[in-house]
Amino acid sequence: MTLDLHDDVVSLTRALCDIPSVSGDEATIADAVEASLRKLGHLEVLRDGDAVVARTSLGRDKRIVLAGHLDTVPIKDNLPTWFSGEGDAQLLHGRGTCDMKAGLATQLKIAATLPEPRHDLTFVFYDNEEVASVKNGLGRLVRNHPEWLGGDFAILGEPSNAGIEGGCQGTMRVRITLAGKAAHTARAWRGVNAIHAAADVLAILNRYEPRRPVVDGLEYHEGLNAVNIQGGVAGNVVPDSCIIDINHRFAPDRSVDEAYAYLQEVFAGYELEIRDKAPGARPGLDQAAAAEFLAVVGREPVAKFGWTDVARFAELGIPAVNYAPGDPLLAHTDEEYVPVAEIRECERVLAAWLK
Repeated sequence: MTLDLHDDVVSLTRALCDIPSVSGDEATIADAVEASLRKLGHLEVLRDGDAVVARTSLGRDKRIVLAGHLDTVPIKDNLPTWFSGEGDAQLLHGRGTCDMKAGLATQLKIAATLPEPRHDLTFVFYDNEEVASVKNGLGRLVRNHPEWLGGDFAILGEPSNAGIEGGCQGTMRVRITLAGKAAHTARAWRGVNAIHAAADVLAILNRYEPRRPVVDGLEYHEGLNAVNIQGGVAGNVVPDSCIIDINHRFAPDRSVDEAYAYLQEVFAGYELEIRDKAPGARPGLDQAAAAEFLAVVGREPVAKFGWTDVARFAELGIPAVNYAPGDPLLAHTDEEYVPVAEIRECERVLAAWLK
């Protein structure tokens, strides 16, 4: 199976979406993307598992990386795709339209229609972004083939309402385990209630005031929240253990170690067990390529509050932003859709910048 990469970008979006590619089942769409790119002739095409990389070798001074994931969350009676509305208000509905095959379509269209861009280009289309980080195809490429991913600036096709969302915040999940002493509730004074001890931890969280640092000109908004609490043995037993899981979203001016040191300060006296962690990414908007891109987009950039794979590029020393059609608030919803006008706008912007 191949795709017509010279087709209208909206039709290409629909064709991509109508190939089911739930995480772990991306082989069909990866095969189609690889075959379509190989037909172009002006790109070197590489593959690792269900990740496809294509790149120009024109000897330009700068190299730009355009990347996006091929997979979607599970389908919920929202394929094949369909249209609603007319003209500038037309919407394309269905799984993957927003997250993030409209973004893939704009990048694939650029791959096909700009054989001699002003910067060398690397296109990265990868698998398993929507599941556990250990399976992430971009992470696998970083481990196996970092030389495939080199560049001066990267654009990740995560939905951003056709505006620039710079960098991303880091995330850390820690666990506090509170110990008590079990007893019969009829003689509760002989025990220590571990769930009651959670009140002090929750009070710390309620007093928390989010830090809102400005990083490379963008204001981030940190967060600290209890996301899970477990405790209790039976209806007549004073619980001897209570577990609280806490998620911290931290701005990219802090490293993972600095974020952990901050949590140790906030929860002084408690033992913190790190359950998950991922660094953030500075937007790098002071880079020349980023400034050029900003000028073409013509809209004020905003900070990305969530975590995205731009952080993987940051670990490689490549500043990155999120840019693509679609509202990120619609990602993963059963009502997922993308405005047709935004798909065309993103194609126009990328072409104008890279010609």
